[in-house]
Amino acid sequence: MEIKKGIAVSPGISIAKSLVIDAEDYRIPKRPIQPPQRLTEIQRIKNAFNGAIDELTKLEAIQDQTEGSKIKDIFAVHLRFLRDRNLKKKITDLIRSELVTAEYAVSTTMREIASHFTKVKDAYISERAADIYDIERRLLKQLLGKRREDVEHLTEEVAVIARELSPTQTAGFNKDFVKGIATDAGGRTSHTAIVARSLGIPAVVALEDLTEIITAGNIVIIDGNRGIVIVNPDEQTIQQYKEYNREFLALEHKLDAIREKPAITRDGTKITLLGNIEFPDEAEIVLQKGGEGIGLYRTEFLYLNRATEPTEQDHYEAYAETVSVFKNRPVVIRTMDLGADKFTQSKRFAPEPNPFLGLRSIRFCLQNLVLFKTQLHAILRASVLGQVKIMFPLITNLQEMMQAKFILRDVMEDLDEESIPYNRDIKIGIMIETPSAALTAFTLARDIDFFSLGTNDLVQYTLAVDRGNEQVSTLYSAADPAVLRLIRTVIQDAYKAQIDLSVCGEMASEPEYIMLLLGLGVRTMSITSPMIPEIKQIIRSVTMEDCNSVARKILTMNSERQISSYLRNAARKILPEAF
Repeated sequence: MEIKKGIAVSPGISIAKSLVIDAEDYRIPKRPIQPPQRLTEIQRIKNAFNGAIDELTKLEAIQDQTEGSKIKDIFAVHLRFLRDRNLKKKITDLIRSELVTAEYAVSTTMREIASHFTKVKDAYISERAADIYDIERRLLKQLLGKRREDVEHLTEEVAVIARELSPTQTAGFNKDFVKGIATDAGGRTSHTAIVARSLGIPAVVALEDLTEIITAGNIVIIDGNRGIVIVNPDEQTIQQYKEYNREFLALEHKLDAIREKPAITRDGTKITLLGNIEFPDEAEIVLQKGGEGIGLYRTEFLYLNRATEPTEQDHYEAYAETVSVFKNRPVVIRTMDLGADKFTQSKRFAPEPNPFLGLRSIRFCLQNLVLFKTQLHAILRASVLGQVKIMFPLITNLQEMMQAKFILRDVMEDLDEESIPYNRDIKIGIMIETPSAALTAFTLARDIDFFSLGTNDLVQYTLAVDRGNEQVSTLYSAADPAVLRLIRTVIQDAYKAQIDLSVCGEMASEPEYIMLLLGLGVRTMSITSPMIPEIKQIIRSVTMEDCNSVARKILTMNSERQISSYLRNAARKILPEAF
């Protein structure tokens, strides 16, 4: 039995067999095999080489007719490597001698060859390292393809184990069979963590080397409440966790009993609790948990769980389905936040040096107007069905906001010409996710109807901490004094401008921050649906005087650790079961 500690990102308990997923973009962990498995792994190597040769031969035939001799030469080099018997022998010898998987043998051998190329002073030779890495990826794609297919066609309950999962992969999981997720990489507010929470799948991230110590088929316990993963637990531990899971589910049922009750503090202040969703079918879950509408519809996931890009009609039907659940309650549709780690089917660009500082979100939309206008068309068409609002993400300055509004007006004119009805008075808001937007909030508020504080990115950009990087995950905290001062500034500026404000980042889904946010003046929160009952219970257990006192105390503190400790202790007194 081995116990690993990581970061809990999605609550719940999972006890299941492990399904280990590798990716060709990362070095494959060294996992042992049994001696009888050697022949199977060697045969997999032969099949991978043959598959890669067939794939390249077909590509070469197509390119040869249209692109000329340069591309033909590149394919010829790759094919020579793939047909080299010595290369194949070097890989299979590694499997025989060290009893390792086919994936590990390919990755280790190819990267060893590539390192030799890079050390050669001749520029032509050293540049061949890129070819070796490309061949490695091609072989790994052949080896890992079946494993990816396994995830799509599961027939038994599993816990997915991976170095890292993209939002696309996570969004495609069937939650009837994927009962838990554990990854070496990631952070509390990485997009994969957010999707896992939305799907209600227990998840732990930032485990560093879990993939190196686990083998497919191992029994694994994923504790998404405490951030613990147990590999090969003994029978006593399994029984303890089954009992713990029963207690956890009992608390959930107890909190579900307050679903119909309003989120009102003990001294009568009404708080609006909305839900965050990625997919239309989640709207019903928000309603079941007691949510009063949708405060953040992350529409980019319409792109991430399908083989082709959504049409305008696909967009419209998704929005119409969501709006139908809430009738005349608010549904805030955020325009697509693509780029960084989320791409469309036809826009998978070469990796950017700093993707989260690059072409993403509203910047991506403003440079891809056909995609942007298609989505705006669909949102406006759906606006007549209910209380739809539009929200632009990652606005950093006034010019970006005005450009987005100008394009929206342009789309409105198109609909007028086509005599298609829409809500001409649709409310328009922006996400405050960057320090620049927070510091100019009062100026931005003059031309907008509402703000939504996106604390996930606001923390990331304020503290210069990649929220998906497990190596710096301990530095990522919404309790940092710099972040809290920016949040207070935005709340005050929204109040002065007399516009609505909500918090839709993960900060609003964490019990320890609720009293602070209320004390700072927040009256609307949009949170992940499983957390709605818990947050509602906290709100119903406090007074505004308590919350104001907490906020005043926190704003005198200068240490993130001191603030976190104080907030956690205050919340524990209100709802000890949550901790």
